Amino acid sequence: MSKTVAGDFKPRVLVFCCNWCAYAGADLAGVSRLKITPHFRVIRTMCSGRVDPELILEAFAEGADGIMVAGCHPGDCHYMEGNYKTMRRMAFLKKLVADLGLEPDRLALEWVSAGEGGRFREVINGFVEKIIELGPSPIGKRAEARAGKAESAAAHQ
Repeated sequence: MSKTVAGDFKPRVLVFCCNWCAYAGADLAGVSRLKITPHFRVIRTMCSGRVDPELILEAFAEGADGIMVAGCHPGDCHYMEGNYKTMRRMAFLKKLVADLGLEPDRLALEWVSAGEGGRFREVINGFVEKIIELGPSPIGKRAEARAGKAESAAAHQ
C-alpha cells in the first residue's frame, strides 16, 4: 500500500462480502499471501442483495469510517438477481448518506469473483486509501467521543 495511516487515525472499514464470489475472492487473496491493508473487517453474507440498508446506516452510526459491499459480477449472482437489487439499493444509499452529511465516497460497491484475489486486494487497498484521505467519519459514536475529548481539553486550558 502506498499510503500510511495518517497520525493515529486507524480507519474502521467494513466489507460485506457475498459468500459465493467476493468472500471466495478474499479467501484467495489470503491464501495467495497478497499484501492487503489490515484496516478492514469482512462480514460474510450469503448474497450482496441480503445486505439490508439499515445495517449500513447502523454501522455508520456506530462509527464505521467506510463501508463496502462486494458481490458477484452482474449476471453471475448465485441467487439470480441479488446483485441487481444491490445496485439499486446502493444508488439510493449514496444519496441518503450524502443527505446525512457524509461523503458518498465512504460507501462503495464492487464486483469481485471467486477467482479474483488480486482484484479483491486492489479494491480493498484503494478503498481504505480513499477513507484515509477523507479522514475520520464526522458522524457516529467515534465522532461524538472525539468531540467530547476536544471539549474536555478546551475546558482544562
